[in-house]
Amino acid sequence: MAEQLLAAGDAALDTCWRLPLDDEYAEALKSNFADMGNVGGRAGGAITAACFLRKFTGRYPWAHLDIAGTAWKSGADKGATGRPVGLLTEFVLSRASRDEAGRSSAGRPTRRSR
Repeated sequence: MAEQLLAAGDAALDTCWRLPLDDEYAEALKSNFADMGNVGGRAGGAITAACFLRKFTGRYPWAHLDIAGTAWKSGADKGATGRPVGLLTEFVLSRASRDEAGRSSAGRPTRRSR
């Protein structure tokens, strides 16, 4: 999924990049008061957020798109940027066309796509 998201970002001119998901970042989620915290501190915030998600999504394909720093403009150009709408649109369209290519004319999955 990561490679597909990276390719979609390139195609949409809405670039993205992979961040590390090392266990050392998950250490920041340890808590004295709960099973785990939901905020890991300022350093590596996007990474610790992904570590938090990984805890609950382990058996599903998933991605964490941290758009906090790019979703809004401030100053005279204040407002929403629309990021990552282009990336996500390209990602969904490419998956839909890939899925459609794996179907027969009757609309059933072909042997190749299973």
